[in-house]
Amino acid sequence: MNDRLPDVALHHTPAALAPLDWVGMQDIALPVLIEEEGAAGAGLIAARADLHVDLPSPQVKGIHMSRLYLLLDAWAGKTGVDGAGLSSLLHSVVASHADCGATGARLALRFELLCRRGALVTESLAGWKAYPATIDAVWRAGVLELHAGVTVAYSSTCPCSAALSRQLLAQAFEQRFGSQVVLKPVDAQAWLLEHGSLATPHSQRSLAEVRVRLAPNAPLRLLALIDLIETALATPVQTAVKRADEQAFARLNGGNLMYVEDAARRLRLALDGHYLAAQVTVRHLESLHAHDAVAFASLAQAGA
Repeated sequence: MNDRLPDVALHHTPAALAPLDWVGMQDIALPVLIEEEGAAGAGLIAARADLHVDLPSPQVKGIHMSRLYLLLDAWAGKTGVDGAGLSSLLHSVVASHADCGATGARLALRFELLCRRGALVTESLAGWKAYPATIDAVWRAGVLELHAGVTVAYSSTCPCSAALSRQLLAQAFEQRFGSQVVLKPVDAQAWLLEHGSLATPHSQRSLAEVRVRLAPNAPLRLLALIDLIETALATPVQTAVKRADEQAFARLNGGNLMYVEDAARRLRLALDGHYLAAQVTVRHLESLHAHDAVAFASLAQAGA
């Protein structure tokens, strides 16, 4: 009796003959080593991974999933996530499927980068903020194509909405004091303290999703990308706050009015010259409507 375990994929011809772009595994739990100065932890971060190889030969029934998993498991948490480490892993993945005719491999990683952010004005006050991040690496014929992405939450106030609120305030002020020839500053101040605040219909949490292409030998520098995005938008959401910080945030939002188009253009200009290519998606999760406002932008450097 033959006790050898059968491998159907090696000996059975598929009923339908056609090449496949990618075949593999998705949503694998693993630790990854992210070396980012300023991020929490000792570099190990919980992540989810997708790992695939191509299947160009129509006659090959399938791939060896266990080979993918074991190679990924041997790599996870032991080698830093950078161009060199990803190239080595994906080269091994392709080599492991030489008997299937594989010529390329790709790895997608999803995780959260946790870092501490200080309050706007209160010294020594800070809190943790988690930034969703992605790494996408594709290896073909010895060439690695590498992309990194982050999502940043910020606050946006619509310029039109603010103008409508200011108009109501101006009308109320005119109604109260329009007949007076002389207006004492103390009376105006007292009125403003009681009546000088109207909500803006569009003032909401918003999301910027930015994906950039990196040179294969370039460091990830995810926090640098996050800092660039938050600086361009100027009103990132806060963590720990006291009343003074909340007031400072109100002032910051009032002086930083933007449509969704403004946010996308700011990011496009801020990214220009820093990366080989970039894609920007901004979403304003509107407080007035039941739908979102969105804008998209992309750029590529010459020769990229």
